[in-house]
Amino acid sequence: MKSQLSDPFGALASWTNNTIFCRWRGVTCKNQTYVIKLDLHSVTLAGALSPYIANLTFLQRIDLSNNKFSGQIPVEFSRLSHLEYLNLSMNSLNADIPSALFNGRSLVSIDLSINTLHGRIPHFVSDLLPRLQYLSLARNNLSGTIPKSIGNISSLTYLDLSDNILEGSIPKTLGINSNLLQHVNLYNNNLSGEVPDSIYNITTLTYLNLNDNELSGTLPSTIGHTLPNIETIDLGVNWFVGPIPTSLSNASHLQNIVLTANSLYGKVPTNLGSLHNLSYLDLSWNQLESGDWSFFSSLIHCKKLRILNLISNNLTGNLPITVGNLTTELERLLMGSNNISGIIPYEIGNLVNLTALYLDQNLFTGMVPPSIGYLCNLDILDLSKNMLSGPIPFSIGNLTKLSELWLMENQLTGAIPTSIGNCSNLFRLKLCSNNLEGIIPKEIFGITTLSQEVDLANNLLEGTIPWEVGSLKNLPYLDLSNNNLQGEIPLSLGDCQVLQQLKLGGNHFEGSIPESLRNLRGIEYLDLSLNNLSGKIPEYFDSFRSLKYLNLSFNALEGNVPEGGIFSNASAVFLHGNLGLCGGNSLLNFPPCPVDSSKHKRNFVKQYIIIIATCIASISFLIVIISTIFSRLKNKKDTQHEGTGSEVEMYKKVSYYDLLKATDRFSLANFIGRGNFGSVYKGTLDGEGQVAIKVFNLDQTGAHRSFNTECESLRNIRHRNLVGVITSCSTVNPRGNEFKALVLKYITNGSLEEWIHPKVEGKKLSLEHRIYFALDMASAVSYLHHHCTPPLAHCDLKPSNVLVDGDMNALVSDFGLAKFLPSPASQNSTSLMGLKGTIGYIAPEYAMGGQISIHGDVYSYGILLLEMLTGKRPTDDMFNGGLNLRSYVNAAFPEKIGEILDTTISEEIEDLLMHECAISLFRIGLSCSEEAPKDRISMWDVATEISLLKERFLNKEIPVGGTN
Repeated sequence: MKSQLSDPFGALASWTNNTIFCRWRGVTCKNQTYVIKLDLHSVTLAGALSPYIANLTFLQRIDLSNNKFSGQIPVEFSRLSHLEYLNLSMNSLNADIPSALFNGRSLVSIDLSINTLHGRIPHFVSDLLPRLQYLSLARNNLSGTIPKSIGNISSLTYLDLSDNILEGSIPKTLGINSNLLQHVNLYNNNLSGEVPDSIYNITTLTYLNLNDNELSGTLPSTIGHTLPNIETIDLGVNWFVGPIPTSLSNASHLQNIVLTANSLYGKVPTNLGSLHNLSYLDLSWNQLESGDWSFFSSLIHCKKLRILNLISNNLTGNLPITVGNLTTELERLLMGSNNISGIIPYEIGNLVNLTALYLDQNLFTGMVPPSIGYLCNLDILDLSKNMLSGPIPFSIGNLTKLSELWLMENQLTGAIPTSIGNCSNLFRLKLCSNNLEGIIPKEIFGITTLSQEVDLANNLLEGTIPWEVGSLKNLPYLDLSNNNLQGEIPLSLGDCQVLQQLKLGGNHFEGSIPESLRNLRGIEYLDLSLNNLSGKIPEYFDSFRSLKYLNLSFNALEGNVPEGGIFSNASAVFLHGNLGLCGGNSLLNFPPCPVDSSKHKRNFVKQYIIIIATCIASISFLIVIISTIFSRLKNKKDTQHEGTGSEVEMYKKVSYYDLLKATDRFSLANFIGRGNFGSVYKGTLDGEGQVAIKVFNLDQTGAHRSFNTECESLRNIRHRNLVGVITSCSTVNPRGNEFKALVLKYITNGSLEEWIHPKVEGKKLSLEHRIYFALDMASAVSYLHHHCTPPLAHCDLKPSNVLVDGDMNALVSDFGLAKFLPSPASQNSTSLMGLKGTIGYIAPEYAMGGQISIHGDVYSYGILLLEMLTGKRPTDDMFNGGLNLRSYVNAAFPEKIGEILDTTISEEIEDLLMHECAISLFRIGLSCSEEAPKDRISMWDVATEISLLKERFLNKEIPVGGTN
């Protein structure tokens, strides 16, 4: 065992033949004869787990947690009949869990959390686990459904299956026989359906976390009675509807209530004040109402309350002065994105231990109360997007622990108080879009911790930019635009070498653009427009490799326009309104610069050579133009059959801050869902309207490759049934971490997954829709396989990767696993290394180590088509023991298809035409999902067949030979 392990810190140094094994580190013996305990946790061992550990037949405890073990869990461990405690957590184990592992009659505790184990959770035989109390499989990649048999382990007290990719419903058996359960954590999976009543009836339960799933239904009105011992209940980020049960107040042990991001409505219960142990109350992102705010008076009695989150509800009316009577233990008061009106009560200054106060995006009027200055522990203060007026109180300078100050988009007046300079821990300052006057206090630029942004734009500020601005050496974003600032741009601004965005437009700056700005090597966005700047455009601008946007328009600049770097991209440079400019890129439409006549006379021969060279270049250029025209005509002719989208347009450049603004700081309200390698947000981008923004999780293995693949794929393909790319963003975020995102067209009707398996009423697919969707998807995949050069295998076709637009067209998306193949031939393939498709849709040859080919997409399409017709997922619980979706359909085809058809369209096939159309679609699905790749039809043939089927359907013709 020792020889096969990496032991960088010598944890096994004592494991020698010269030492009695009972004295080895981590080994405990009984009677100095046999080993009963092996404890080597947190010693940085690496390698595979040795099956020879199972030879220690009297072992009772194994703790190898927090190491770097990889590979599989030896099935031989199941022979350890005395084993009570097994802890392999926090390693890199990356195989299936051997089912035999759960046959240990003596096992009391199993912890396999924080690994990369995959596959399904094995079936549990309760008779073989009579003593099991603790089971944690959290933070792995386990898939499939939760086994029903898990509910038969009557001794279980602790169950944690969180942070996996489990799907399906929570088994009803859980809780029926598990009468001792105290802890249930199913957080961050893909579980759906209603929570079984048995869960809510586990009277011993103290902790219940079902957050971040797709669960639905209402919360039982008796929940506070049936869970009398509950301390934490977290049902956030699901699809629950209805009111919050008032019976929660009877669960007197409750400390944490999290119901965020559901669709709960009605008034906030007024009896929560009886929960004297309540510490954390999160009701954010629902549709709750405030009523007469009596719930606030009730919460006064919760003396242990630390966090109160009511963000993004339907709270209305005036914030009562009783807010000041809440416990002084309160640390976070979050009430943004509501419709609260009136003034901010002076009494809010009583909450002296607040670290975060969010009252943004409401209807508050009046002044910012000076009592804010009493909140000396504040870390974040957000009063933005209200109708506050009057000056910023001088007492704001008392908030020396403040890191973020958000006061933008109000009606604040007066000067910026110099006391802000006392906020020595500030890293973000946003005072933009107010009516602030006077000079910019130099004290602001003495806050050297400012490392996120300073935004004072759209005010009435005047005077010059203080020289001290150069002290902000860690600032990436500075916006002073649209004020009345004047004087020259200070040379010291060149010391802000981390700047990525500098916006000084819309002021009265004069003089030349300082030479010191050449130090801003990482600048991405520079706007000096609408000023009185003079002189020449600095040559160093064309050496800025990161610069994506340059606006120098409407100044008094003159001289030659550079041609290199960003100046070669006419769509990224704005220079109009400078009458003295000449030369540069012809697309900028400036006149040529004057020629020096003396040099012309002295250099006639050189000019003659230039004329000849120009003629040759012109002829060459004409040849290129003619060739390009013929090439485009040919391409247009080739792509007419597929009806591809419009010609490629120059991608608009976007920055991290553009995306931050578009998504309201990547807020939960704009969160759409998760993909294989990141999260998708809805946003509004200037000039583009609504977009979908896919942000890659670069900590996840394969995410960089996925981003590069999607960029390459989307740059080379265009089709009406493929989600169009708008642009990409690859940069470093303000915290210095790498950031990559794709901006895609926002598709309004969700995914095909939501239409096949609807969670809300109103989403119903007719057979006609299914025919159209089948054709849309087939056309897209056929294009990838047969019209792209080289051909492209999508590698992850599934309902959630097919989006539905407002006209009910299906569009294939998510090319993160796509692979360009070596040549157009359909039989060609490439290495499978790194492929991670989706279980249920992956072609069987991939599971056997086969090569990537377009045949794999054909199989996935076939399964997707069968799912669309039957309404059953390929991972449904019913598919086991050799039965899968294809064999299920094949057994009923063609005579009994009415028995397997999705019940929402079963009545439609009573019509003979509809019946034959359904048979034809089933036949195509079966042909696509043949076991052997060579037996599957091509996507070209699929698209052709369904196109004919669509025409016959529209013409009301019965398909010929539909049952063959």
